[in-house]
Amino acid sequence: MAHPKTEKIWHNGKFIAWDDAKIHVLSHVVSYGSAVFEGIRAYDTPQGVSVFRLREHIKRLLNSAYIYRMENPFSAEELYNGTLDLLRVNKIGACYIRPVILRGYGQAGVDPVGCPIEVYMACYEWGKYLGEEGLAQGVDVCVSSWNRPAPNTLPQMAKAAANYMNSQLIRMEARANGYVEGIALDTHGQVSEGSGENIFVVNGGTVITPPVSNSALPGITRASVITICKDLGIPVAEQIIPREMLYIVDEMFFCGTAVEVTPIRSVDRVKIGSGARGPITKKIQDEFFALVEGKKPDRHNWLSPVNVPAEAVR
Repeated sequence: MAHPKTEKIWHNGKFIAWDDAKIHVLSHVVSYGSAVFEGIRAYDTPQGVSVFRLREHIKRLLNSAYIYRMENPFSAEELYNGTLDLLRVNKIGACYIRPVILRGYGQAGVDPVGCPIEVYMACYEWGKYLGEEGLAQGVDVCVSSWNRPAPNTLPQMAKAAANYMNSQLIRMEARANGYVEGIALDTHGQVSEGSGENIFVVNGGTVITPPVSNSALPGITRASVITICKDLGIPVAEQIIPREMLYIVDEMFFCGTAVEVTPIRSVDRVKIGSGARGPITKKIQDEFFALVEGKKPDRHNWLSPVNVPAEAVR
């Protein structure tokens, strides 16, 4: 199903019509995957529509571009304000926001010299990534036969389009075998992450997630979960998780902008804990949604409110 259209897309500092946001088939990005991007959510809150951790997402976007030597012409502040302008112009409520920095139409070879940098930002309505039911009941997943890229091949700290060719293989294999999602191991056989989510396990009351050195993306929701655990007095650690540990932990969940906090109830048809959402997962999930939906005070300054009159936008 196609994304529901909104009216405007931000392109290099100007608003263009949704249907005009096109690139040439010979743009560098098409042949060589030379794009970095973000996934950001805006939530409806009692204070109006608010974007979750926008500054951190923009920072990671710029870091991703920097790793790939992409000379992005826009500052963090310009992209931050541009995102809020985009939501105002489209008069949209809760939504998903997709900024992309890509190498456009220029030279034909692998070396991107001479290819212009194009920056786009779009927003559209989007529901729960793994389904409403998954948030409450948990999802069934498998360990993928596909590994995450080895260190010093494709930088996994960059949220780059090319990395998601690997993600597609993980996701399609999982679906073909009757699972909702796959868990990838790194090339050393240690747990890394899902196809587009970070992973946490709960073992003996401690919440554990793999370090980013296990080819995992430095997730912004991942960092938020670690903060929430500290807030709630739940022991939390970054440590290596061997594959077999997945089967014997008490609880497990995915987290990410798309999945938010989604429990995992089985891995490879092996029941995890009680086979339902565990109590610590629920506690983290409840706190996460209370914060992102503005039901509790924004104690970490994570929300960027959009509610400035649309007329104020140039």
